[in-house]
Amino acid sequence: EDAQIVAEIMGRRFFPDLIAYKTWEGFHFAGHEIRITEATDCYGAVVWPSALVLCHFLETNSKQCNLVDKNVIEIGAGTGLVSIVASLLGAFVTATDLPELLGNLQHNVLQNTKQKCKHQPCVKELSWGIDLEKNFPRSSCHFDYIMAADVVYHHPFLDELLLTFDHLCMNDTVILWAMKFRLENENRFVDRFQTLFDLEMISNFPSLNIALYKAMRKGRMKA
Repeated sequence: EDAQIVAEIMGRRFFPDLIAYKTWEGFHFAGHEIRITEATDCYGAVVWPSALVLCHFLETNSKQCNLVDKNVIEIGAGTGLVSIVASLLGAFVTATDLPELLGNLQHNVLQNTKQKCKHQPCVKELSWGIDLEKNFPRSSCHFDYIMAADVVYHHPFLDELLLTFDHLCMNDTVILWAMKFRLENENRFVDRFQTLFDLEMISNFPSLNIALYKAMRKGRMKA
C-alpha cells in the first residue's frame, strides 16, 4: 500500500521537455497544471517530497478537510506548492517564509493562482519567533488551518518554530504537518510539540520516511 500511494504521489510531478532558462518543475494537483520555479542555492526554494504528500492529502480528502472559504496559513511555504494547492481548493491562503524567499514565492503563487482561485492568496514575511504579535495579532488573525511541510530539519530555530505554532494556533485551529524523519535531534521536536498539542498520525510512508500529522491544542482534538 505504501509503494502504491507513494507512486501515485510522485506521479503528480513532471518535468519540462525542453531545458528553459529558469529551472522549474511541474505538478498536477486540484485539476490544474502547476509550474514551480525553483532555485538550488537554498533549501527553501526547492520542492521537497513532504510538500507533495501534503498536497495529495488535501486533494484526496477534500470532503473531510473542506478548505472552501477557510482561512489557511502556511509556514515555511518555500516555493509555494502547498499554498497554491490550498488556494485552488478554495481556501483564503497566507503563504509565509523568510524575506529572501518571498520574491520566488510570490512569483510562483501569482502565476499559478491568478484568475484561477476563489480567493487570491497573499504572501507575507514570517521569521519564526520574531514579531509574531505585531505581524500576526491574535486578536485579528484567526486561522482555520496551519500547514507545514518539511519545516523540521537541521536548523537552529526549532524553539522559534514551536513558538510560532503556539502563537498562530487557536483553540479550533487544525495543524496539518508533513515531516521527514532525519536525525534524532529533529525527531525530538515531536516530543516537545506534544507538550502543547494533541498529535495524530493520519498517514505514514516508510519508503519516504515521511509522516503526515494532524494536531490541535491539548484537549481540543476530541472536542
